[in-house]
Amino acid sequence: MVKGKLYGMGNPLLDMTCTVDEAYLKKYELQPNNAILAEEQHRPIYEELQNENYKVSYSPGGATQNTIRVAQWYLNEPEATSFVGCIGNDSFGDKMKACMKKEGIKTNYLVDPNVPTGVCAVLLTGKNRSLVTKLDAANEYKQSHLSSPSTWSLVTDASYYYIAGFFLTVSPECMIEIGEHAVAENKVFCMNLSAPFLSQFFKEPMAKVLPYCDIVFSNEDEARAFSKDFGFNSTDLGVIAQKLAALPKNNDKRSRMVIFTQGDKPTVVFHDGKVTEYPVLPIAPENIVDTNGAGDAFAGGFLSAYCQEEELDACIQKGMEAASMIIQVSGCTLPERE
Repeated sequence: MVKGKLYGMGNPLLDMTCTVDEAYLKKYELQPNNAILAEEQHRPIYEELQNENYKVSYSPGGATQNTIRVAQWYLNEPEATSFVGCIGNDSFGDKMKACMKKEGIKTNYLVDPNVPTGVCAVLLTGKNRSLVTKLDAANEYKQSHLSSPSTWSLVTDASYYYIAGFFLTVSPECMIEIGEHAVAENKVFCMNLSAPFLSQFFKEPMAKVLPYCDIVFSNEDEARAFSKDFGFNSTDLGVIAQKLAALPKNNDKRSRMVIFTQGDKPTVVFHDGKVTEYPVLPIAPENIVDTNGAGDAFAGGFLSAYCQEEELDACIQKGMEAASMIIQVSGCTLPERE
């Protein structure tokens, strides 16, 4: 296995995971299964969760970082993956660096001394999760850091790139720079639609990045939001996948693959001109702890197989295994390797 074969760039966050009641969500006008960026009204959440009345667990988070962590867990070779993003010069940032190093991932964080490390409140109600992200340092990533020799060498070493759509709010320019390299070298560039608000409020940068995408991941809510915002006029996931795959593409050496997960319903894949549905692995409802990180884990499992050039069916299966593993624990928690 080549070192650094899979490269991720995104918003490194420390997840603060906590069980709350529905009244708490209502208080902050939050939906039970959604992801948003914190606004002024949400800022008290982070202080409140550190109050002794709440039991909070801390873990490295952020969509792309979680996907890379899962892929690394499956690849199980030191520094098979790399990750880049911006953190603060603080204890949260130090925790994240130590954890990523322990998990075998090569990181090259930009450290901003003026802004704290980003956090994500993962608010659990039953099996649902509401994500409220305060980007802070994650929002300060600079293109000059990507262009620096220590970071760009990670880009050139890699053959597969994965960036969650959340990074569109930070630096679409960096996504395009990596996309251009991927096209020029015939490497594989992947993006996740990540959240419904992105296609609505960041449609322009998303439209600029999409032509570089060889693989697009999404869940059903994000796919239908994308369909509405991009004028597809369909709620049928097979139709949406086909239309998304047909959007302009810069690398004509391979067709675009589109993968839509939809919880316990079949995963919809459009590839090489046809739609295939893959039934998910059955899990007893009582074994589901929470759904946080399921989509990130699916992408990580899938890419761990895909970057080893396994057959598509095997890649989907690995994605489903990963998602199944993650929803049976709290947050994106990976088992210790024996």
